[in-house]
Amino acid sequence: MNARVQVGWLDDGRLHLNDGPIDLVIFADGAAQARRDAFAAATARFAGVLDELCAELPWLRSSLHEAAAPPIGAVARRMDAATRPLSENRFITPMAAVAGAVADEILAVMTRAASLRRAYVNNGGDIAVHLSEDATLKVGIVDRPDQPSVFGAAAIDRSHGVGGLATSGWRGRSFSFGIADAATVLAADAAGADAAATLIANAVDLPDHRAIVRAPANDIDPQSDLGGRLVTRSVGPLSDREVVDALDSGEVEARRLIVTGAIIAASIRLRGATRVVGRLAARSPVVDIHRATDGSQSNDREERTWRQTFASS
Repeated sequence: MNARVQVGWLDDGRLHLNDGPIDLVIFADGAAQARRDAFAAATARFAGVLDELCAELPWLRSSLHEAAAPPIGAVARRMDAATRPLSENRFITPMAAVAGAVADEILAVMTRAASLRRAYVNNGGDIAVHLSEDATLKVGIVDRPDQPSVFGAAAIDRSHGVGGLATSGWRGRSFSFGIADAATVLAADAAGADAAATLIANAVDLPDHRAIVRAPANDIDPQSDLGGRLVTRSVGPLSDREVVDALDSGEVEARRLIVTGAIIAASIRLRGATRVVGRLAARSPVVDIHRATDGSQSNDREERTWRQTFASS
C-alpha cells in the first residue's frame, strides 16, 4: 500500500480515500460481500493513481493536438478521451478531466470486482455513477462549487444514460476563464462531464467587463496548465441584463455540446439566475428541461422541471 494513502470510513458506511490532492468519498449498495469486494478493489487501485498521473504530468498539462502520442496510464487515457474531441475549436488540456477520470477509473474497478445495485465515486464534486436496472440515485444541484448549497434536487435512473456529473465555476478548485457561479453537467461518464463543465463555465462570460478582475494563471500557479491565459479572480456588480447576456453565452456552448453528443444536460448558475439546458429520455413520459429567461422569473419553474424530469425514488 502507498504510504501516503489514507483510508477511512464515514459514519454512514461510505469509504473515504485520500492521497494528496485526490480525495474520494465512495458509496456502494449491494450484498455485504459485494460491498467488501468493491471497496477492497477501490482501495487497491487508488494506491497507484497519483503516481501514475505524476509520471505523465507534462503531457497532461499540454494542449491537445492531433499529432500528440496517446498517454500510457489508464486514468490519463480517460482524460485524453474526454478532452481530445473537444479540443478542435476550444482550448482545453487533459487536466480539465482529471477529477472525473479518477472517479470513473475507481468506479470501473469496483463494478468489475462486484455486482452492485448502485455505486458512486465522488471526487470533490465530480461524480462517477453506476446504477443497475431498478436503481435510482438522488443528486443535488449546487449554486457554487466552493461553498455548495443545494438549490435543486434530482433522481436519476439507468434509463437516463447518466454515468457522471460534474460542476465547474470560477470559485472552484480549478481556474476558469468565465464568471459562472456553477455549471453542472450530466454526461455518460464523469470525465466527459468534468471537461464539458469546464468549457461551459468558461463560456459564461462578459469579455472586457470592468467589474471582472482577471490575472494570468501562471502568476497564481506557476505550474498551471493554462500558462499565461487570463483567469477570473473576482466578479463585481452585474446588471440583470449582463447576467442574462453571460448566461446566453453559456447556453450556446451547452447546446453545442448536446448536439455533438458530449453531454446530456446542463444547469448554469450566475447571481441567483439559472439556465437548464437539455432533454432527458426517461422511463416516464419525457419532460423537457426548458430554457430560463432570467433568474427572477424562472428559478421556481426550473427547479420543478428538474424534479419532474428526474422522478424521485
